[in-house]
Amino acid sequence: MRVVVQRVKKASVTVERQIISEINNGFLILLGIETEDSLEDIQWLSKKIVQLRVFSDENDAMNKSLLDIQGEVLVVSQFTLHASTKKGNRPSFIKAARPEIAIPLYEEFVKQLKMDSQQKVMTGEFGAMMDVALINDGPVTIIIDSKIRE
Repeated sequence: MRVVVQRVKKASVTVERQIISEINNGFLILLGIETEDSLEDIQWLSKKIVQLRVFSDENDAMNKSLLDIQGEVLVVSQFTLHASTKKGNRPSFIKAARPEIAIPLYEEFVKQLKMDSQQKVMTGEFGAMMDVALINDGPVTIIIDSKIRE
């Protein structure tokens, strides 16, 4: 499982010219799911995300977590995070999980994030063409891969 976590002041998802989700201060999470991903990946990644200390404290140091600030979360599925560009110029998405595998894992990830963050978690629409808008705060953008765990 691979995520791009962006600290945002605002973020929203629009499908067919309708805003379907929006948040204020918190994280926009782009989520890519591989065929081999499991519940263990979900649990590890969710805990890692909610405990990331990337929000400013009273001394303007990145010392607070999503839990500390009671930040909001917006999760958007993005299979292109598993693009392979090794050969040629057309990315291969062979590592990305097919919908029958990805959808249940995506839903479980959202459920786990709700539990771990103790906040409502907004989502995009799986498989839809989405316009994602954000005001990146900082900018702070972090990539985490549950298979690498560095």
